[in-house]
Amino acid sequence: MRVGIATDHGGFALKQEILTRLKKAGHQITDFGAKELKSDDDYPDFVVPLARSVASGTVDRGIAICGSGVGAAVCANKIPGTRACLIHDHFSARQGVEDDDMNILCMGGRTIGPEVAWDLVETFLESVFSGADRHRRRLNKVALLEGGKA
Repeated sequence: MRVGIATDHGGFALKQEILTRLKKAGHQITDFGAKELKSDDDYPDFVVPLARSVASGTVDRGIAICGSGVGAAVCANKIPGTRACLIHDHFSARQGVEDDDMNILCMGGRTIGPEVAWDLVETFLESVFSGADRHRRRLNKVALLEGGKA
């Protein structure tokens, strides 16, 4: 799978851990940065290019990490075509894809450990959107919000 990953300083260590594991698992990775730890960098500088890449289909799924994961999720969701969620648990990592076609997993580098994070990443990447009519209907309503038509 083509996976994009992005972080700021708050998630840098977790990103490095996840990046290593993604490569070992055989995924094609695009690293949107940060490429080095800088305590004054800003998550939008890395998350926006990731979200645009997901929305355009250049990568299949994205992983965005900041200190809490909240800023990354807020930022990513400003890009039309992205469905980013802050995830802390296995159920939501799966259900977010199956029901809501989540395409960007957001996590907090200061709130979650590497083993739980890897479980969430694996679950997110292995899950498939169900395509059920009720889910498509709901996603169409959400898509209208992006165009300012709702």
